[in-house]
Amino acid sequence: MKDAEALPTIGVVVLSMGNRPVELAKALETLHTQSGVQLDTVLVGNGWAPEGVPDWVRTHHLVENVGIPEGRNIGAALTTGELIFFYDDDAFLPREDVLSRMAAVFADERVAVCQPRGVDPDGLTPPRRWTPRLRTGDGGSGGRVAVFWEALCMIRRSAFDEVGGWPGHFWYGHEGIDLAMRLLDADWSLVYAKQIEACHPATQATRHAVFYRMNARNRVWVARRNLPWPLVPVYCGVWLGAALVRTRNLANLRIWLRGFAEGWRTDPGPRHPMRWRTVAEMARLGRVPIF
Repeated sequence: MKDAEALPTIGVVVLSMGNRPVELAKALETLHTQSGVQLDTVLVGNGWAPEGVPDWVRTHHLVENVGIPEGRNIGAALTTGELIFFYDDDAFLPREDVLSRMAAVFADERVAVCQPRGVDPDGLTPPRRWTPRLRTGDGGSGGRVAVFWEALCMIRRSAFDEVGGWPGHFWYGHEGIDLAMRLLDADWSLVYAKQIEACHPATQATRHAVFYRMNARNRVWVARRNLPWPLVPVYCGVWLGAALVRTRNLANLRIWLRGFAEGWRTDPGPRHPMRWRTVAEMARLGRVPIF
């Protein structure tokens, strides 16, 4: 067995509103069984005062719900470890070596992110957004990718800090796309470890009341923050067209269009347009940054 000093050190951030106590208990139970790693776990109560959790879990109470990306930023700052594992409160780890196998991916010093394959515990088909590939059959192919799934991901702390972490003001939606673009432009690599499975219920993003507004607004913000100006209208135009085709409910489409307008009208935060070299790299990885 490795000496404790030689084990990977991982800060685990669990964000919860306290509305899924059974799922949270299982998430923490399977986290506690992880072997071959040293964990520093923080449960951030997003508008909820955490209670009834194991004594090995530190807690932090946010009086108001600050949104998902900012809640994760706060949790990351409260943990220690060379790696950070962002862990949804309704997920769980089906094997005791999930985190140690993910940590092993970071032996490559250019890797900033490792995402496992998401599996629904009841055998339901995983949503497309879980797979960082355009072709999602059989879970898609593993290896280097241009995007990643935020719900279950491990990130090198030095890379996370270098690019400024999650865009906290996004509240919900596309924060992973924004972070991925900034990491790629800083010459880091993102890895989809298909061979490592983690469990999460196959929920639909549209269950959130803010989905249509945030989906549209944050798409525009991602483009305005990260893309060279010639690509900004192309990217936004492609997603506008997709929304017009896909959104069958007129009320939802109206919300989406208002969010789209909000994205142009409001401040997206600092702009750091990626290099054309990064655009080419994303294209090589199968994700031309116009869709």
